[in-house]
Formats: sequence, structure tokens, C-alpha cells
Amino acid sequence: VLTQAGYRVDLLTDADLNAARLAAYDAVVIGIRAYNSRDGLKRRNGQILQYAEAGGTVIVQYNTADNTFHREFAPFPLKLGRDRVTVEEAPITLLEPENSLLTTPNRIAASDFDGWVQERGLYFASEWDPKFTPLLSSNDPGEPERKGGLLAARTGKGMFIYTGYAFFRQLPAGNPGAIRLFVNLVSAE
Repeated sequence: VLTQAGYRVDLLTDADLNAARLAAYDAVVIGIRAYNSRDGLKRRNGQILQYAEAGGTVIVQYNTADNTFHREFAPFPLKLGRDRVTVEEAPITLLEPENSLLTTPNRIAASDFDGWVQERGLYFASEWDPKFTPLLSSNDPGEPERKGGLLAARTGKGMFIYTGYAFFRQLPAGNPGAIRLFVNLVSAE
């Protein structure tokens, strides 16, 4: 999807995960459960955080909060929980509608969440440092509001984003709103 949107996409090996090599990229997207399964990623996480500090954008997609998870993956305290929103039609509230991640290059509206498949998201953060800004909220019927599904924080000159929203399902399904939002995330300045 990102290639079709005009982005150059490279799959990075563990050896590529050092701040000097990462400096060639505007954004680094870390896939689902990557910290659960890639020991090299866990060992080089400090390099990823240095890259963000120097001006890069790091987007971490959901990971599970189990014993294999690297608990200090973020630049500020961030605790993952088991919160999820399983109803794909669950209403979305834009908590910070003027935040650049929701306006640039695409203005995101609640309608961008129409047509999502299978679920809204999973493994939302349950606690986070006040340096993180929650951008969206949603919940299953009868459940409390879940604000930990899309969090962003400035770190140095860069940006760190955690998302539990199910882009891994939406992008392959060609969901236009999810594509628009994901493009905003990788375009963060």
C-alpha cells in the first residue's frame, strides 16, 4: 500500500537497525508483535529511539504485553494492556482533531473508519506518560472508552507513535480511510 502511495519501502534486517543507517529514512514502521519475536530488534531498540530523537518518526504497531516483550520500547513510560475494540463499526472519537497526525496530508474524519474489517484494534496501551497524546477513542458497546489505541509523543526532534489500531487488517483490505490515516502517520513531521 505504501509503495502504491509513492513511498519507497525497504524491509530492514537487524543489522540495519542502527541510528546511522536509519537516518536515511523519514519513518520506520515496526510491525505487529515484532518486539515479541525479534530479539535483534529488542537489542537494538536504543538505536531506534536515538533515530527518533534525531528527527525520525517511529511507528510501533501492536505488540502483546507478555514476558517476551521489551518493556522499555518507547522513549517514555508506556504500558500495554489487553484492551481492544472488536466491533468494527464501533464509533470513533477524534480526541485531537487539529493534531497534524489527523490533518496532514489528509484530514481524518470519523467517516474514515467506515468499512473497517474484523475489529478496530487490540492491545491498546493501558497507561502512558503525559508526554503522549491520545488521538482517538473508541469502545465496544457497554465497555469503557479506550483512548490507548493511537498515542503520539515528540521525542527530541522526532516523533514516536504507538498504535493498536488494526492497520495490519485494514491496509491489505484496501480500506481507504485506514490508508489515509496510515499515510499521515508515516508523513509525521
